[in-house]
Amino acid sequence: MRPWREGPGDRRGYHHGNLKEALIEAARRFIAERGIGGFTLVDAARLVGVTPAALYRHFRGREALLEEVAGRGFADLADRLARALTGRGTPLERFTRMGEAYLAFAEEEPGYYAAIFEVRGQAAPAPAPDRPNPFDLLLEALRATFPDGFDGVDPRFLALEVWALSHGIATLSAAGQLPKPGPDKYELLRAGVLALVHGAGRRAKDKL
Repeated sequence: MRPWREGPGDRRGYHHGNLKEALIEAARRFIAERGIGGFTLVDAARLVGVTPAALYRHFRGREALLEEVAGRGFADLADRLARALTGRGTPLERFTRMGEAYLAFAEEEPGYYAAIFEVRGQAAPAPAPDRPNPFDLLLEALRATFPDGFDGVDPRFLALEVWALSHGIATLSAAGQLPKPGPDKYELLRAGVLALVHGAGRRAKDKL
């Protein structure tokens, strides 16, 4: 584990009501560097310079800390997708930027990203009342980009396929498993989304 950098998470900065934030940052860093199972509460306490007993003032246990990290990551992802969706350009350009924002989040915030998808036995973190759900944002963008629909195909089904494609590409990229030389992850996502959308229309027509 790399040493603390000075800032809000620095061990000298937690002591005026910032212990909770320091613990969340410690967990996020451990997950990014060691994986979801790569640390204990004792590790987190040691990193921020407190006794393990001090952690229980803010979290009832390790799972509660992981759930908080996942919730923060879910909120960060939703913010990024919302900014892409409300930016300039055509609906297709905004929809494309949402995909780029998703892949960038997975690369830039591996601790958050892993926590969202690897906390076992828990439902997806619920967004705060003033924050949209990432899946709802994806569905909204899909409907805005293709207002004529998909010839009877439920757009929620297609949105889930797009999310699964994005997650798969992000995971393969993080593991260094994308073939080289070849298209980069952003090109792969754009091509895959177009194939899904056009394929949905063809499948629906074939059923008529």
